[in-house]
Amino acid sequence: MRIAVVNNFYPPRVGGSAHLSESLARGYAARGHEVLVITAEHADAPVDEVAGGVRVVRLPAVKLPETRLAVNFDIAFCARPSLPRRIRELLDRFRPDVIHQHGQFFDLTWATGLWARRNGVPVLLSVHTRLESPSKLYQVVFSLLDRWVVAPFMRRYVPTFVVMDEQMRDYIHTKYRGGISGTVHTPIGVDPDAVRGGDRAVMRQRHGIGDAPVILSTGHVIPLRDRMTLIEAMPAVLARLPETRLVVVGGVYYDAFLRRARELDVEHALIVTGAVPRSDIPHYLAAADIECHDLHGYGFGTASLECMAAGLPVVSAVREDNFGDIKLIDRVNVHLVPPQDPEALAERLVEALNDPVQARSIARAGADLVDANFTMDAVIDKHVDALRRLIPGR
Repeated sequence: MRIAVVNNFYPPRVGGSAHLSESLARGYAARGHEVLVITAEHADAPVDEVAGGVRVVRLPAVKLPETRLAVNFDIAFCARPSLPRRIRELLDRFRPDVIHQHGQFFDLTWATGLWARRNGVPVLLSVHTRLESPSKLYQVVFSLLDRWVVAPFMRRYVPTFVVMDEQMRDYIHTKYRGGISGTVHTPIGVDPDAVRGGDRAVMRQRHGIGDAPVILSTGHVIPLRDRMTLIEAMPAVLARLPETRLVVVGGVYYDAFLRRARELDVEHALIVTGAVPRSDIPHYLAAADIECHDLHGYGFGTASLECMAAGLPVVSAVREDNFGDIKLIDRVNVHLVPPQDPEALAERLVEALNDPVQARSIARAGADLVDANFTMDAVIDKHVDALRRLIPGR
């Protein structure tokens, strides 16, 4: 197959969507398929290169200004008068059998979707982020964008959607009805080997943590993962385990949790690293006793699965059936808590930190769950099968 992979986010940009689209693109190439990646330019990355058996073309882009609406995130758009022509040149020359898009609200998605409609090429679309916010004002804005901008594009070229979990399925069918040609159930994929084998001492020495209990919180800080519940749980945790340290690893694009930490006088227990090299992640995972960041009830993302894969117990506010038949079971392979409930979270964190036997049991079960269901090889195979099924005559 000739597969065009489209995502405004692609390494060296960081983030779950970027890393997943790269892993899939390279996985397609490793299985003998010809792959073209179309993405947005980034810093000093080459505008046209071959990496990992994949041709990557980065188109001129404008980075959105840092605003609270864009959660100060590194978002780039390629919209300019020349974009349709550039997309046409690339895809006419490449002649893809199928297009795999990532992200429903990007201009590259819309431009390649319209090209696909004109040329009769099927499209698979992975939705990584729901346009949702805990802020009522921003939720109104996001709902309007979904209804009047994103959904009309979906109805124009009608892609097949990748459903990664039950909440994403509900979101897609609610927001984009009339623009769905079908759905494919494929969970998130992670590479367990990439997060295992860290040295517990490395980050503890770097940050002067010593033997203190460590709560790790991974991933970018954005409104949907704002760490506010976690900070508000910390006074009760510190009252019983005063040496505990909370280590937040990831870019800070929404800093309300820092102000709240000062208000609650728990700032001394907080270590905020910002974004770190990918190679450091296994050491942070090995240094921690427990991980916690998905607390709004919006799902269970790549970072949480990577923590489980590394053998780290995870606390999350997520549905047991988040992945359908693949069950997340409280106190068996994960710790489940109510959304945005600091008291319940504090109790569970203290319980987990005080019971190393239970922690080891949950860690083993979590790693086994990932190995059985979420490895990147298995997910790539499912995507390849889905792409093949979309092509007429296959």
